[in-house]
Amino acid sequence: MKIYPLALFSSKKSMSYLIVGLGNPGRKYLNTRHNVGFEMLDVVAKANNIKIAKLKCRAIIGEGNICETNIILAKPQTYMNLSGESIRELSAYYKIPNERIIVIYDDISLDVGKIRIRQKGSAGGHNGMKSIIYQLKTDEFPRIRIGVGKPDCELIDYVLQNFSKKDINEISNISGIISEIIETIISEGIQNAMNKYN
Repeated sequence: MKIYPLALFSSKKSMSYLIVGLGNPGRKYLNTRHNVGFEMLDVVAKANNIKIAKLKCRAIIGEGNICETNIILAKPQTYMNLSGESIRELSAYYKIPNERIIVIYDDISLDVGKIRIRQKGSAGGHNGMKSIIYQLKTDEFPRIRIGVGKPDCELIDYVLQNFSKKDINEISNISGIISEIIETIISEGIQNAMNKYN
C-alpha cells in the first residue's frame, strides 16, 4: 500500500464521505446491468453539480458538498472484480472510515428498480463487493443495492446485457430518489434511511 504524507490529511477531509458506484470502465459496458452503480452515481453528481472527471487512486472521482458535508464520488476503473483495491486506496488517501463509505451496486436478487439499503452484510455473490470486503477487511460499510432482476441465462451474460426498454423505465423511476437517499444517510444516519426507503 502506498504511504501518503500526513500533511495531505486535514480534519476537514477526515469528515468526508466516499460514495462509490460500481461498474466496469469502457464504452462496451455502458447501460449494462452491472454498471447501474455508475449510472446512479452520475445521477447524484448531476443533482449536486459535481463533475466526475479527475483520476485518482485508479478511480474517476469528483469532489463536492452534500448537506454541508464534503463528499467524494468515485467510479473505480479497475474493473468490477478489483473494485476494492481502488476503494481501499481512496479511503486511505482521504482518511475516510468504513462507516462513511457508501457503495451503490447492482443486485440480481432484487426485482428491477427495487432498492435495499443496508448498514453491513455479506457480498451475496457479487464479485465487486467481495473485493471491497476483502480489501477493507470488513463488511461493515453502508451499501445501496439496486435491483436488476433475476437472470434468465448465464449470470455473466445477464449482468453484461443492456437493460430492456421496460427495465430502463423502472430504473429511471428510482433514479429520482437516489440523491434523497444519500442526503438522508448523510444528514440523518443510515438507520433512518433504511426506515424511510427500504
